Amino acid sequence: MNTPNNKRRKETRDKISKVFITLLQTKEISEISVTDICKLAKINRSTFYVNYLDIYDLAYKIGQELEQEVLSLYQEERETNHNSNNFLKLFKHIKDNQIFYKTYFKLKMDQNFIIKDYDYHLSKRLYNDKYIDYHMEFFKAGLNAIIKKWLENGCQESPEEIESILKEEYKNKNNIT
Repeated sequence: MNTPNNKRRKETRDKISKVFITLLQTKEISEISVTDICKLAKINRSTFYVNYLDIYDLAYKIGQELEQEVLSLYQEERETNHNSNNFLKLFKHIKDNQIFYKTYFKLKMDQNFIIKDYDYHLSKRLYNDKYIDYHMEFFKAGLNAIIKKWLENGCQESPEEIESILKEEYKNKNNIT
């Protein structure tokens, strides 16, 4: 494929995504039509369908993109198999990309929030292997709840303050800070 067409296709996808995300802030996904997106994005329906199967495919791909961004934040840790417990970069990413995270949670894509695997090595040090799955579910739910609450409040607190809230939960567990 030639570069100009790839650039144009990316621009079109970005335009579609932006319109969809904007609509999701005031409507449920079931209330959004391809026609709505096409009108606001000023594209033909055929252009939408060249890029996506339907609204749900668009939502899924937006969620995948966000998950890939989160994974890239922790690429070094994953490659070295070292858990730095640095949630600050996640919280900074969330603050800089609030609308995407609001969309992610609104679409209930957090059921398998990718960050859950990041805590696994720390958890193995702190919890009996027999119960680690329970801890991971507890941690994932707690992290998601903190993020959702922070987003609901418009990310008024700094990423550093949110990280300290999370760390406070671990404070009394083997003096982890």
